[in-house]
Amino acid sequence: MPKKSPNETSPVAHFEQSLEELEQLVEKMETGELGLEQSLAAYERGVGLYRQCQQALEQAELRVRLLTDPAQPAQSEPFEPAGDDH
Repeated sequence: MPKKSPNETSPVAHFEQSLEELEQLVEKMETGELGLEQSLAAYERGVGLYRQCQQALEQAELRVRLLTDPAQPAQSEPFEPAGDDH
């Protein structure tokens, strides 16, 4: 398996950075201080970051499923959030 170059790293590796940037964009947009053009650019960037985060989460879930049951990853059960036993 060939190694990835630094520019081809997995979205999972950049998830936290993308999420933080997305949160900062939302905060700026909520202040109402951005002009229309700036708001549109921020929204466009935010959509891209959201998609990157979504892809990273999907890849992480697939990796967990493959580790849990390498023979049948599609039949693995999803994790239940902690504290749902009430």
